[in-house]
Amino acid sequence: MGLIIFVIFLASIISLILSKIKKGKGAQWAKIFRIATVVFSISIFTYWFVKKSAVGIVKDSLALQVINKLPQTLDFYVINNNDPDKDGILEAKHIGKIRPEYYRIEHLKMDKSNEYWIVGYLGKKNLVYFSQHSVPNKNIDQIIEVQNYINQSVKLSEIAKKQVEAYNHENIKLGIWVSLDFLLLFLNMVLLLRKKK
Repeated sequence: MGLIIFVIFLASIISLILSKIKKGKGAQWAKIFRIATVVFSISIFTYWFVKKSAVGIVKDSLALQVINKLPQTLDFYVINNNDPDKDGILEAKHIGKIRPEYYRIEHLKMDKSNEYWIVGYLGKKNLVYFSQHSVPNKNIDQIIEVQNYINQSVKLSEIAKKQVEAYNHENIKLGIWVSLDFLLLFLNMVLLLRKKK
């Protein structure tokens, strides 16, 4: 998705530059390009919004239910340990903030994995929960009740912490690019819809 966001950014910049062409042979082509850029951008962002808003059920996935039994709201992440034989490719996913006595369900793709980690944060940087879970049977959904502030492995929790930081950093970068794209999309729409005086 990052590449498409960058393409939209470049096309929007070019569209703004082409908005200066009012007359001549290139004016018609410039307007077609500008309209195509706006339509393409709106289509991509609409698709992305609908995809992100839809329930994240993945085909042939393992349902993971995380229940917070602690007295404080914790921010949970799940880290899927793919290809453990090849030094492991770790994939972080934000489950969300879970209040006491509430739960969240996440669907994990476990094709190349037999293990996942649950990481819980109190605040933004205070890791207060880490647990490692193996999946002996991928046909049975998992229920994890978080009842204590524990850290099952200091070494693995440090790896998990770095993975979560990288995941959040990527999301911040993507958020900045999306914000710029929305700003340029708005400017292009205003210039297209503005009536000539």
